[in-house]
Amino acid sequence: MSLELAVAAALFVGVIAYAVLGGADFGSGFFDLTAGSSKRGAELRTLVDHSIGPVWEANHVWLIYVLVIWWTGFPESFAAAMSTLVLPLLLALLGIVLRGASFAFRKYAATLAQARLFGIVFATSSIITPFFLGTVAGAIASGRVPLDGTGDRWSSWVNPTSLFGGVIAVGTCAFLAGTFLVADARRSGHDRLADELRVRALGVGAATGAVVFAALVPLDHDAPTLAAGLEGRAAPLVVLAGLAGLGTMVLLWTRRYAVARITAVLAVAAVLSGWGVGQYPWLLVDEVTIHDAAGATATLQGLLVAVGLAVVVVVPPLAYLFKLTQSEEWSRPDH
Repeated sequence: MSLELAVAAALFVGVIAYAVLGGADFGSGFFDLTAGSSKRGAELRTLVDHSIGPVWEANHVWLIYVLVIWWTGFPESFAAAMSTLVLPLLLALLGIVLRGASFAFRKYAATLAQARLFGIVFATSSIITPFFLGTVAGAIASGRVPLDGTGDRWSSWVNPTSLFGGVIAVGTCAFLAGTFLVADARRSGHDRLADELRVRALGVGAATGAVVFAALVPLDHDAPTLAAGLEGRAAPLVVLAGLAGLGTMVLLWTRRYAVARITAVLAVAAVLSGWGVGQYPWLLVDEVTIHDAAGATATLQGLLVAVGLAVVVVVPPLAYLFKLTQSEEWSRPDH
C-alpha cells in the first residue's frame, strides 16, 4: 500500500466512525422530534437524553480527525471542497452548533415553553446536519467539485445525487439510532417503549431502503463514475450492505435487539465502504486522484505517526466510555 493510500484509508476510517457513532446520535433527533406531546413523549425523550448524554460530544472527535487529515494530507482537494461546498458545510456546522447548545440548554430550561423550544431546535438540527453532510458527499461523488474551487455554489449540491444522499443520510442515521434506542429501552426495563420503538425503527428502515433503491435510477445518469464503481469493484460491499440491512430488520422483527445493533453498524460501514471503493482512485471524482492530491511525503508520514498515537491515546478511553454507558448498572431506570 502506498503512503498516500494509507493516509486516505485512515481518513476514511474516520468517516465511517463518525457516520456510525455520530450518526446514531443525530438519528436520535428524529425520534425526539416525532415523540409526540410533552406528556406523551416524555419517556422517549428521557431515554434519548440518557442514551446519548455521556457520548454525544465525544463523537465529534471523529469529525475533527477527518478534517485535520484531509486538510493536511490532501490540501488542494480540501480547499476546493470548502470553496465549492461552503453553503451546505456552513449549514451543517450551524446544525452542529445549534444541536449541541439546545441539547445542553433543554436540561436547564426555566419553563416548559423554553424546554419545548430547545427540544425543537435540538431535534430539527439533528436532522438538517446529516442531510447537508449527505449533500456534500453526493456533490463529491457526482464529480461536481472541481479542483480549482470554482464549482457552482448551488448546483454542486442541489442535484439528484446530492439530494438523495442527504435523504439517505437522514434515514440511515434514524434507522441506526432506532436500533440502538430500542436495545437501550429493553435493557433499561422499558418494554412498552421498546415495542413502540421497534415498530418505528422497522418503518424507518423500510422507507430508507426504498429511497436507496429509488436512488439507483438517477445515479447511473447523474454520477456515472460512482455508479460504475458500485456495479463493479464495490458490488460485494453493496450486497453486504443490503444483507446486513435486511438482517437488521429481521432481528428487530424477532426482538433480538443486541445482535441487531451489530448488523446495523455493519450495514452502515458497508454502505460507506462501498462509496469509498466505488469512487476509487478518485478523491474528488473525475477531478483528482488520491495519488495526485496527496501532500508532501514528510506530511503524510507525520500524519500516519499521529494516527498511530491517536489509536493508542484516544481510542481506549472512548471505548471505555462506551463500555461504561452500555453497562447494566448504568442502564437501570433508577440510575
